[in-house]
Amino acid sequence: MQPVIAKCGKQRVHHWAHSRKVMCDSWWEPETEWHRAWKNHYPIEWQEIFLPDEKTGEKHVADVHTIYGLVVEFQHSNISREERDSRERFYKNMIWVVDGTRLKRDYLRFRKNADNFRGTNTQGFFFVDFPDEVFPANWLDSSVPVIFDFRDTSVTKEQDLMRNTLWCLLPKRVENHALVVGIRLEDFIKTTHNRGQLFPKTEKQQKQARPEVPRVSRESQYILERGRWRKRRRF
Repeated sequence: MQPVIAKCGKQRVHHWAHSRKVMCDSWWEPETEWHRAWKNHYPIEWQEIFLPDEKTGEKHVADVHTIYGLVVEFQHSNISREERDSRERFYKNMIWVVDGTRLKRDYLRFRKNADNFRGTNTQGFFFVDFPDEVFPANWLDSSVPVIFDFRDTSVTKEQDLMRNTLWCLLPKRVENHALVVGIRLEDFIKTTHNRGQLFPKTEKQQKQARPEVPRVSRESQYILERGRWRKRRRF
C-alpha cells in the first residue's frame, strides 16, 4: 500500500490522498461523503488496494478488494460506458454500487416504474420488462451486478422501505427481461464480507452458501405489493 497524506482544504471534504501522484489511478475521482461512508463498511486493510495491470503496466486502485477476491467499486459521478467496460474487464469479479441520489430524477423514475415489476419463482427477485424506463442507460448492459443506492442521507426522518432498500440490477437476462433484486443494506454488507460473489453461480454453491444469501425475501416483496394495492385504490 502506498503512503498517504491528509488533505484538509476548505473547498472539498477532508480525505486521504496518495503522496506520489505518479502512482494514482487514471480512474480516480474525488471522494464524497457518500463514497467514504460506503468504504467504511469494510476493514481499512481492504480499502484503496493497488492492483497492477500486467498488460499496460498501470496500477489501478480498487475502492474495496476483499480477501475473497471480490472488488466493490462505489460510483458517484457520471461514468462513460467505455470506462465502465474497461473496469469490468480488468477487475472481472466485481460489483458496482451507484449513488442513485446524484440526480433527483433517477429515484423518481425508479419509483414511478417499480409498480410494474413482476414477481418470479424466487421471492425478492423481479422481472423488469423495460429496464431503460427504470434505470440510467449507462448501466443497462453492465456485465456485473449493479447496486443502486437511493437512500437520502440528508433526510433525518425514517424513509420509506423502498428507498431504504438496495436495488440490484443483475447482468443476466431471461427472455430479454432484466432481473432486479431488493437487498437490505446489512445483508449486502454481510454477504460481501463473507463471500466472493453476491449470488452463488451454481446449485452446489447455492446450497453451501444458503445461510449467507442476501435477505431479499419479505421487505421488497411487501413494498411492491403495497404500492400496487394503493395504486388500484385510486380508481
